Amino acid sequence: MSSSSDMTRSIHQGRNIKRFREMMQIKQEALAFELGDDWNQKKVSLLEQKETIEQDILDQIAGILKVPADAIKNFDEETAIFNIQNNYEGSNASSGTIGIFHNCNINPVEKLFQVLEENKLLYERLLKAEQYKNDLLQKLLDSQGRDI
Repeated sequence: MSSSSDMTRSIHQGRNIKRFREMMQIKQEALAFELGDDWNQKKVSLLEQKETIEQDILDQIAGILKVPADAIKNFDEETAIFNIQNNYEGSNASSGTIGIFHNCNINPVEKLFQVLEENKLLYERLLKAEQYKNDLLQKLLDSQGRDI
């Protein structure tokens, strides 16, 4: 009895073309247009049903989709999902969603006082700037009053 990890999985290149095309929000008609006069929507649809694609066509499609041909050749959805589920920082099956915040050291009260202090300093600077402008205006008015 062999497990699924022991079996070599066949990668469906046509399905991968479809995945990448849909991620790029490109319709089959648009891909056919980019591939040239010999192509139409039906031919692209049939291509996406093929398990393996000829290298020259694969290269051409990869260029249109702006992805490496190896990405189309080697993308395995099950492996990608497994990696996403199990290989992000802090992942732990027993921790659940709380494990995401295990290094969170924010004290909300301390943060509030920090923000209040920053606001106080900003307000003081604003008052000084207003006082400076008032002093300049007063000097200007005084100097004009002497000239009259």
